[in-house]
Amino acid sequence: MGLFSMFKKKDMSLEIKEYLKKDAVILDVRTLEEWNEGHTESAKHIVLNLIPLEIEQIKSWNKPVIAVCRSGARSGQATQFLTKQGLDVINGGPWQNVDQLL
Repeated sequence: MGLFSMFKKKDMSLEIKEYLKKDAVILDVRTLEEWNEGHTESAKHIVLNLIPLEIEQIKSWNKPVIAVCRSGARSGQATQFLTKQGLDVINGGPWQNVDQLL
């Protein structure tokens, strides 16, 4: 394991594909402005800071979740929170990672 391997981004495409096969909901946690600039057509949009207020809605989907944002940082925060709430969720990273697999 080299010094810079810790900085290498993990390829999530296989995991994303598996979740898409399980009919996962794509949850975009970016701001409304970012969402309006472009998003996955089938995605649900809940801004990161509103997720705790919308947890019951998210649970009511009864589906796995792929969280996405612009870089993967905010979707990572959403993934951590939703996992603690008992949901089956992965961090899909940038929304385009998922969009290109649809």
